[in-house]
Amino acid sequence: MLPIQNLSIFKKIDWSLFITVLFLSMFGLAAIYSVALGQGLGEFLNFKKQIMWLVLGVISMFVFSNVDYHYWQRISWIGYFISLMFLVLVLTPLGSTIRGTQGWFSLGFFSFQPVELAKIFLIVVLANVYCHCSRTINQFRHLFLIGLIAFIPFILAVSQPDFGSAMVLFFTWFISFFLVTKNKWHIIFILISLIALFILAWFFIFADYQKDRINTFVNPSLDPLGSGYNVRQSIIAVGAGRLVGRGLGFGSQSQLKFIPESQTDFIFSVIAEELGFVGVVMILGFFLFLFYRFYKIALMAPDDFGMFLSILVAILIFIHVFINIGMGVGLLPVTGISLPFISYGGSFVIVMLTLVGIVMNVYKSGLISRKNGFDF
Repeated sequence: MLPIQNLSIFKKIDWSLFITVLFLSMFGLAAIYSVALGQGLGEFLNFKKQIMWLVLGVISMFVFSNVDYHYWQRISWIGYFISLMFLVLVLTPLGSTIRGTQGWFSLGFFSFQPVELAKIFLIVVLANVYCHCSRTINQFRHLFLIGLIAFIPFILAVSQPDFGSAMVLFFTWFISFFLVTKNKWHIIFILISLIALFILAWFFIFADYQKDRINTFVNPSLDPLGSGYNVRQSIIAVGAGRLVGRGLGFGSQSQLKFIPESQTDFIFSVIAEELGFVGVVMILGFFLFLFYRFYKIALMAPDDFGMFLSILVAILIFIHVFINIGMGVGLLPVTGISLPFISYGGSFVIVMLTLVGIVMNVYKSGLISRKNGFDF
C-alpha cells in the first residue's frame, strides 16, 4: 500500500510548479498538432494520444504528490534491481526494436521504454546513498561504489543501443557526484576515465551511424545530405522563425517534412520556426522557473533525502533540456533525447510528470514540517 499522507489530493500542492509544467505541455501539444496538420491525415492520432498520456501523467503526478516521498527511499534498491531486470529482458526476444534501438516492450496500443523506469530508480538510489554518506564522500571507494550504481544501467542502455539515454544516466550521476564530492582528484580521475572510455567505445561499441553523427557534429559539412541532413534542416528551421515565427501550421520545414522526428527529437526546432524567438524565450523562461522551484523546494526539504531527491530530478530534467536544445541548434550531436513535457511519447511524459509529483511531495512535507505552515 502507498503511504498516502492526506485524503485531499489537491491540498498543499505547489501550484506554481504545476502551472509551469502545464504551460510547457501546452506548447508541446500545439507543436504536435501543427506537425499533424502537415501530415495531412486529418486523424491527429498522435495529438490525441499525447493528450491521453498527459492526462495519465497528470493523474500520476497528483497521486505521487500525495505519497510520502520516504516510501521511495524504502523501495529504492528493490526498484533499482527491478529496473535492471527490465533492461536485461528488453535485450532478449521479448524486446521490440524501434528506430534501430531494441529498448521497448510493445504492449499493443502502448510501448514502454524500461530505461525511463531506470531513470527514476537511479535518482532514488543516488539520493538514498548521498543522504547517508555525503559528508564523508571523499574516498575513492565511494567513487567506485557509487559509480557502479550508474555504470550498470549505463552499459545496458548502450547495449540496446540507446546512446542518448545512456548519456542521461551517466551525466545524472556525474553532475550530482560533482556537487557532492569534496575531492578534486575524483573529478580528474572521472574525466581521464571518460576519455579512455570514449576511445574504447569508438572502436568496440559505437555503431556506424553513431560514429557518423559524431563526425558530422565535428564537421557539419562532411555529409550534408546524409548524416548531417537532420541537423542542417533543424538549424534552418530555427533560423527561419526569426522574431515571432511563421505561425502554427505555417512552418515550411516542419509542414513539408524536412525536419525528421519533428514530434520528438526536433520538436524544439518546430516551435522555434513557428513561434520564433518569442516562443523560444517563453519556453526557456518556463524551464528556468521550473529549475528555480526545484531549487527552492530542495532548500525547504525536511531532510537530506528530500533535498537530494529534488536536486537529482532537476539535474535529470536539465540534462534532457540541454541535450535536446543543443541538438536542435547544432551544438551537440544527435542522440535521440526528447524535450521534457513537450516531446511526444507515452512512457517519457508519464515518467517526467511522476518525477514532478515526487518533488511536489517534498514541497508538501516541507510545509507540514514547519509549524506556521510558511509558504515561499
